[in-house]
Amino acid sequence: MPSVTPSRRTVRALGVLALASLFGFAVAAAAPDGPGQTQTSRPGDRAMFVSVLNKDGAPVTDLTPADFKVGEDGVAREVLRVEKATEPITLALLVDTSQSATPYIADMRRSLKTFVKRLGGKNPIALTVFGERPSILTDYTLDVPALEKGVDRLFPASGSGSYLLQAVEEIYKGLSKRDFDRAVILAITAGGPEFSDRSYDEFVPKLSESGATFDAMVFAANPPNLSDFGQRNRELFLDAATRATGGDRFSLLSSMALDGALTRLADELTNQYRVTYSRPDTLIPPQKIEVSVRRPGLTARGTPVKAKRQ
Repeated sequence: MPSVTPSRRTVRALGVLALASLFGFAVAAAAPDGPGQTQTSRPGDRAMFVSVLNKDGAPVTDLTPADFKVGEDGVAREVLRVEKATEPITLALLVDTSQSATPYIADMRRSLKTFVKRLGGKNPIALTVFGERPSILTDYTLDVPALEKGVDRLFPASGSGSYLLQAVEEIYKGLSKRDFDRAVILAITAGGPEFSDRSYDEFVPKLSESGATFDAMVFAANPPNLSDFGQRNRELFLDAATRATGGDRFSLLSSMALDGALTRLADELTNQYRVTYSRPDTLIPPQKIEVSVRRPGLTARGTPVKAKRQ
């Protein structure tokens, strides 16, 4: 079977996490910006979309409020309700079509068709490529055949490099103009030269404020050149952004592993919890929200629910 492993271990081997720790990024979901940021039934209630996975990366679906712990800036909050998240997911797919992605394009087309067939129809999905400057192939739609046509248009751009960070910026700016229940940004990157020239720590706070979860799938056949600013900057961004938004990062050891990674992510997204908890009235919003579960051997990641625009 093709091997798919969480690339946090790969990043540690590269020494990237040691660099990231210098900037103090928390291993928790970032707090919403200001009070009143959740869609809940009482003014003092707040909510998170939470993924709970076992040691094999499979979703755990039988948890109750007593299984969850939520803390804000280190203060425990009362968990009121736990239910299956059924809200539609606004899903932005970012696909690397730089020259470095050339060996993977055929498998990306095949795997992404299966992925959009499973999640399309009820979740608005958009497809953007970032070989050269970011370009939208298919705007947000529920139309699965339109998404498949967009996937068919995935081709590598000869002589091009990656603009991943710039693509993420354009997506979260676009999300700020949309109402959504849940939002997920999934980036699939082949590595290689990165031409986004601004420091990664400019992007991460704004991405967190967008209310979207950021997931990344990285083809890891060739390790990044950490002496190069662009590639080092991208590695730091991928690690910090997934951690700050409650997402995950996968290392794909071959293009054949993409099928399994996308299936695992689809399983996770379709089996998330909506966890509602109580917060006392306060004028100062928390800086950090943490979620965990009491059962041993399970991993929880959460994204605060963002209020819709009035």
